Amino acid sequence: MVTGLMDEARKLSIYTAYNTNVDAITYLKGETVQRLIDEFGADVVRKRMDEYPRQINEPLDFVARLVHALKTGKPMAVPLVNEELHTWFDSHFDYDVERMGGQAGIIANLLANLDFRRVTVYTPHLAKKQAMMFVPKRNLFYPVIEDGRLVLKHPHEAYREGDPIKVNRIFEFRAGTTFKLGNETITVPFSGRFIVSARFESIRIYTEPELKPFLPAIGQMSDGAILSGYQGIKLRYSDGKDANHYLREAKKDILLLKRERDVKVHLEFASIQNRELRKKVIYNLFPLVDSVGMDEAEIAHVLNALGYSKLADRIFTYNRIEDTVLGGKILIDEMNLEILQIHTIYYIMYITHADNPLNEEELRSSLELATTLAAARASLGEVSSQEDFKVGLNVPYNERGEYVKLRFEEAKRRLRTREYKVVIIPTRLVKNPVSTVGLGDTISAGAFTSYLAMLRKKGAL
Repeated sequence: MVTGLMDEARKLSIYTAYNTNVDAITYLKGETVQRLIDEFGADVVRKRMDEYPRQINEPLDFVARLVHALKTGKPMAVPLVNEELHTWFDSHFDYDVERMGGQAGIIANLLANLDFRRVTVYTPHLAKKQAMMFVPKRNLFYPVIEDGRLVLKHPHEAYREGDPIKVNRIFEFRAGTTFKLGNETITVPFSGRFIVSARFESIRIYTEPELKPFLPAIGQMSDGAILSGYQGIKLRYSDGKDANHYLREAKKDILLLKRERDVKVHLEFASIQNRELRKKVIYNLFPLVDSVGMDEAEIAHVLNALGYSKLADRIFTYNRIEDTVLGGKILIDEMNLEILQIHTIYYIMYITHADNPLNEEELRSSLELATTLAAARASLGEVSSQEDFKVGLNVPYNERGEYVKLRFEEAKRRLRTREYKVVIIPTRLVKNPVSTVGLGDTISAGAFTSYLAMLRKKGAL
């Protein structure tokens, strides 16, 4: 069933934008973390952890947030705002891998490797080093304007000398890693990653003015669009522009993509530390898209921004499925979403209205494909071919799978869900993943494209 659905999804043409970067990956060892703690002193690190810095201005901010992430075992991303820290990071770490990063870049390479009909990727900054991180597949294109016409080229042929490049530093950690914080011995409970995400003025999220008039044509040639990277927008810039300017332009982009054909648009939401900016992204963009993907921490942040602070606190504190379902219902109603996808370590969930063309079994199949694809990526580090996808079929469901199903049935009995279709499946969980980077993006890409494939088969696309 899942392999047949993947075959249907491969017939699609997908547009993806905006964020790409270089991921510089370090596989953390306990002694590396210990060395960092010893450099600053356990008491100093603990004090800064209590202050919980929202961005990284100095090395101690990084160490405090890293230790917090390791202690909880939860994947986290924190913005780096001080460009001068490049030297400190490069002097303290030897990166194990440099590869494609950024949601749009990861998704473009994934879908191209899976042999989708056509994958068009756009990022406003395409330096040569960045361009060369795209896979050399003939179904992958980058839109350029030549003599006033839209031309699709492979990214390797479309780079621009002098474009800025963004480097995100990713620290992969494994469950069972141990280190000491003073007298406290910390054992990392889950595998995950801590991302130091560069947030610099030179990197902006927008569509170049000369390309903008051609977005309707790109929408017309696409079956779906996956948009991401809005977490990279800053509230204010030194040239006088601000978040409102870039969000107005982002809204225009979505409307232009949909002008000639009501192409389905998925927004992949990522953690936005600043509450004001988070609120702006939600209220400006969510009502214009059809689908949104996020994890359970992100839905809590979204609900908090919408004014549901008590529910958000419950999700943060207890991770109860019934609270996540309730939050999802609120979100699709208030933002008029067609479908919401929430992914966690132990389960993936769809929430949609009862009149959705797909039945619950079909929605479950879409999620099955998504978790299988993510399991393949976690097992191999990369999905490089159609055959790699099948590796995920051999990965077992996580040990809490039956518990997840039981709690979900209890949640449905407690909550009124007659006006909705809510489906949940346990995730296939790789015990010792080669990498966890991009797993959320992989889940969302697999879920959204398989959802489109089934809509298309029913004549609803």
